[in-house]
Amino acid sequence: MALTPSTMIPLGTTAPDFALPDPDGNTVTRQQFAGKPLLVMFICNHCPYVKHVAPELARIGKDYGDRVGVVAIQSNDIENYPDDSPQKMKEEIGLRGYSFPYVSDPDQSVAKAYSAACTPDFFLFDSAHALAYRGQLDDTRPHRVASGQYDDRDGQANGQDLRAALDQVLAGQAVTLEQIPSMGCNIKWK
Repeated sequence: MALTPSTMIPLGTTAPDFALPDPDGNTVTRQQFAGKPLLVMFICNHCPYVKHVAPELARIGKDYGDRVGVVAIQSNDIENYPDDSPQKMKEEIGLRGYSFPYVSDPDQSVAKAYSAACTPDFFLFDSAHALAYRGQLDDTRPHRVASGQYDDRDGQANGQDLRAALDQVLAGQAVTLEQIPSMGCNIKWK
């Protein structure tokens, strides 16, 4: 695992379009979320940083999903990382209780369009789909116990930073908190 920070693209950037399949073969597009804020999350199944935040991602989906479009995108190379395959994504949806679409980016073009660098990587757009926030979920991180083993001894994810940004965007305000890059495993490029 290579610890990688997110790429802090310029605020105001327009959300790139996407049309991506979910594990059941349904296509999810950016246009489905027109007229309301949009949270795009680049995640995967196997990354310890995503596993650390996954319960909070499910809570954010439930807490904000009726007011904000929420979509998670898996862009890793599934040939070399089969734990991120669509079938495994379907299992992850059930395990985590995700209430938002979790879609595949098989050619990695959407991750490249968003300049996504790591998992997790968060991009929050306002209702005009202009970038309002990019950065960390919160300041918690998983603690490495041994090779491939992590725990939450440094605190469970609470979504403090992303929740504050969501609240400001929903109130029609500019995001005023400091935007700190997210950190996680690098996207597994082909």
